[in-house]
Amino acid sequence: MSTFKAPKGTYDLIPPQSAQYLAVREAIAAPLRNSGYGYIETPGFENVELFARGVGESTDIVTKEMYAFETKGGDRLALRPEGTASVLRAALEANLHKAGNLPVKLWYSGSYYRYERPQKGRYRHFSQVGAEAIGAEDPALDAELIILADQAYRSLGLREFRILLNSLGDAECRPVYRAALQDFLRGLDLDEDTLRRAEINPLRVLDDKRESVQKQLTGAPLLRDYLCDACKAYHEEVRELITAAGVAFEDDPKLVRGLDYYTRTTFEFVHDGLGSQSAVGGGGRYDGLSEMIGGPALPSVGWALGVDRTVLALEAEGVGLDLPSTTSVFAVPLGEEARRVLFAKVTELRKVGVAADFSYGGKGLKAAMKAANRSGARYALVLGERDLAEGLVQVKDMESGEQTAVGLNEVVAELESRL
Repeated sequence: MSTFKAPKGTYDLIPPQSAQYLAVREAIAAPLRNSGYGYIETPGFENVELFARGVGESTDIVTKEMYAFETKGGDRLALRPEGTASVLRAALEANLHKAGNLPVKLWYSGSYYRYERPQKGRYRHFSQVGAEAIGAEDPALDAELIILADQAYRSLGLREFRILLNSLGDAECRPVYRAALQDFLRGLDLDEDTLRRAEINPLRVLDDKRESVQKQLTGAPLLRDYLCDACKAYHEEVRELITAAGVAFEDDPKLVRGLDYYTRTTFEFVHDGLGSQSAVGGGGRYDGLSEMIGGPALPSVGWALGVDRTVLALEAEGVGLDLPSTTSVFAVPLGEEARRVLFAKVTELRKVGVAADFSYGGKGLKAAMKAANRSGARYALVLGERDLAEGLVQVKDMESGEQTAVGLNEVVAELESRL
């Protein structure tokens, strides 16, 4: 046994479970690709200041959870704790916003890192698929992203998730609410860290998961009561568009996201079968983030959906994904000449798109057929000396057990037609 283990709070994706993760990623990405979103991939680490400015210096992510380090050259870098800031940085650096076709619509998939207390559904290394629409202020864009996420989840067979929706206002109306909330929070019995957070970004206190804090928040002023007319109208149009698309949601006036850059539309996807870590994804509008990281004004909206938690949600609902077998044909050679000939046939099958595998290591017939069975292959090809002399190969249907002889020169076409 290896003396090394995966670091605490991380996991390895190994077959056959890894196929489920790949299927979830594909299902989330499919509606995006059909809606004009192009794929983007950014480095696994960025300048620390990118996240400090964008995510927020008062957030737990930056103050407690970010993996930050200094390189030999003196650069201060951090493993990416989330995707939006990196994607926007890359879009700005490549001047995608100057190409004349706004919004710039991008999707991504990758690993992210946060130093958190590990528990089921919360890891120090986790996987997300995300989408960002950069450079347009339009309620239809907010609605589009919510609808696409709903479509992705339903395509997987999930039914018991809920969409929570709120508006966080904008630079005009949020400061008034911020002041009212601070006045309320100053009258509560809160610890020093929480009081300090209330002075920097009081909305973050609303996101505090501790029961002792949540109990005291009863009666706290709600942002919806402070929205300006423009934000009210914007939010109402988002609600109407989602409703018209047949997507159910719940208004949650207490919903805030854990990142400082959100404005106006904010939403979260939750699944009650996951216990305390019920959020499977979320996002919202972030109209000021580009300016925070040194770019021009580019109103934008996006989301990130957790692959890990989506898999847990599927398990909670008992949903089994219809995953294709990794192998359709398994070749079993008996003898050295048969090995050479059959290996060539396996190569031909792969070239025409048939998933094929081979009995390696010189196994006997019994062991090789066990391997064929374990592979999940629909057909086994068995080639011995007598078959070889007659120019035939035995094709065995692994489901029915029926076996037929097929000409070596015709077997590739025959299997291609059957599969």
